[in-house]
Amino acid sequence: MTLLHWTIDLPAGYRRDDVLAFHARDTQAVAEQITASGLRKGIVHGGAAVLLDVEFSDTQAICRAGIDGDETPGMRGQLHGALLNILGLRIDPAPFAQLAASDVLLAPLVLRSPGLRIVQSASPFEALTWAIIGQQINLSFAISLRRTFIEQGGRRHSSGLWCYPEAADVAQLNIDDLTSRKFSRAKAETVLRLAQLVDGGQLLLELPASGEVEAISQALLAVKGIGPWTVNYALLRGYAYADCSLHGDVAIRAALQKLLGEESKPDMARTEQWLRQYRPHRTMLAAHLWASLHASA
Repeated sequence: MTLLHWTIDLPAGYRRDDVLAFHARDTQAVAEQITASGLRKGIVHGGAAVLLDVEFSDTQAICRAGIDGDETPGMRGQLHGALLNILGLRIDPAPFAQLAASDVLLAPLVLRSPGLRIVQSASPFEALTWAIIGQQINLSFAISLRRTFIEQGGRRHSSGLWCYPEAADVAQLNIDDLTSRKFSRAKAETVLRLAQLVDGGQLLLELPASGEVEAISQALLAVKGIGPWTVNYALLRGYAYADCSLHGDVAIRAALQKLLGEESKPDMARTEQWLRQYRPHRTMLAAHLWASLHASA
């Protein structure tokens, strides 16, 4: 096994418990485990099973990557990026907090959750497949399908933890592997289509150096079964894009209804229009709207 090490400084007010809660959603801990001092997450990277192991101190995250195989060129930087993703360190929450400070509606949300961050998936492919799997079903069922997906397409690290699959692994599955495990045919077809396009090189998931998301957004929308909500959610969880409009998200609309004190949820068109006034910070706005649904009175 090859071991890599990093020490990542944590910002003041870092909300470690939020990060742990996000990675603890699967109570069976198939591919993510919460430990006494941090978390462990399994991923497949460059064809190798990798265990990302994080221990928190008050000011730092002490990180290790255990690779079942050799380190390959570029791997260290890419795994460091995956760690920044899963620790929620990609999007700085301060610009949105400054904007919201003078907003009569948003200021109380930010005061209730100061320093709130967006925790991301380890990779764009993980974010996309999770968005497809989770769309239009409840969270507990989505998590059980995700677990099935990992066990069908992923592989086990030498530590015993399952690793979230790469496109190359998923592309080898057939439709019955998923539909026989409670995937709808439409979900299964979309996940396999995506994996095959990525594995075959017809769909590139890397952003250009400029960070512009328009090209990848259009390329994803051209994939049958992927719509605007999936693209926006993937931009949020997979690309750390700071201005995702989640107007198609039912929870966002429910939070907006609560915020505005209205009797019914606003429709998608009105939600999109309302969110637009907070460009280019709609991702952090979405984070605070989600959090507001669970805030105590």
